[in-house]
Amino acid sequence: MAPPSASPGLWVGPVTLNVGGKFYSTTLETLTRFPDSMLGAMFRGPRPARTDPHGRLFIDRDGKAFRHILNFLRLGRLDLPEDYSELALLRAEADFYQIRPLLDELSQLAAERQRLRAHAVLHADVSCRERLLHFTVRGGPQSYGLSTCSLHVFAANVFCTDGHFLALLRGRLDQVSDAREEGQSQHHLHLEWAPRPPDLPEVEYAKQKVHPLRMAPPDGREIGTAAQFLEEVLKMALDHGFRVDSVFPDPEDILNSRSLRFVRH
Repeated sequence: MAPPSASPGLWVGPVTLNVGGKFYSTTLETLTRFPDSMLGAMFRGPRPARTDPHGRLFIDRDGKAFRHILNFLRLGRLDLPEDYSELALLRAEADFYQIRPLLDELSQLAAERQRLRAHAVLHADVSCRERLLHFTVRGGPQSYGLSTCSLHVFAANVFCTDGHFLALLRGRLDQVSDAREEGQSQHHLHLEWAPRPPDLPEVEYAKQKVHPLRMAPPDGREIGTAAQFLEEVLKMALDHGFRVDSVFPDPEDILNSRSLRFVRH
C-alpha cells in the first residue's frame, strides 16, 4: 500500500522510488534540488498515478544508472568510480531527467577522458617460470608408477595510462578479475595462468591451483604461451592507435619478446 500522507496527492516524508526495478529511498529536498529538472517538476506537484504494486513511484528508466543521478543530487558533484565505462548511458539518463549541471560535468569528464586517450602509454611484460611436478599414475588395479612433467606458469603485467583501453583488454580475456579486486586498478592489469600439459591428469592440475587463460566468448581460444598473449596485446594496441616504441630483449623478434612498450600521440 502507498505510504501515508497528510492529505491525498501530497508528498510527505521519505520518498521511495522504483526505477527500472531497482529501489531507492531519499528525501523530497534531494529530488527537488534542481527545480528546473524533470524530477524537480515531478515532485513539486501532486503524486503521479504511476506506481508499482507497493505504492512506490515507478520510473521506467535504467535503475543502475539512477544511483549516480541520485548521488549527484545529494552531493552536488559527480562522483564516479575510476573505471566507470557507461558515460554515454549516464548522459542519456541525465538528459532525460534534464539535470543541466550534471550534463555539464559529464561533458567535461568526457572531454578529459578523450584528451587522456589521445596521449597514452602502454607497457606489457610477460614472464614464465617452470614448475616440475611429480605425481603417481595408476597402471593397474594394484600398480602405480611415478610420473614427472613440467608446468609452465605465466605472469603478465599490463600498464596503460588509458583506462578505457585496459577495460577493453579485460573484456577480451576470459577469467580476468574485476579491476576493483586487490592488486588491480584502472590502469594496471596483472594476470597469472598455466596451460595444462597433455600428460598432466586433470586431478593433478587442479591441485596446483592454477587456471588456463582464454579469449572471451565467442572466440574462446586458449592462450598457451607468452608470445600468444603479447600477440593479442599487440593487435589490440595497433587497432587503437598505439605504435611500438620499444621491444625487449630483441627488437627484431617482437613476438618472442618479454616486454613491449607502446605510445600514442
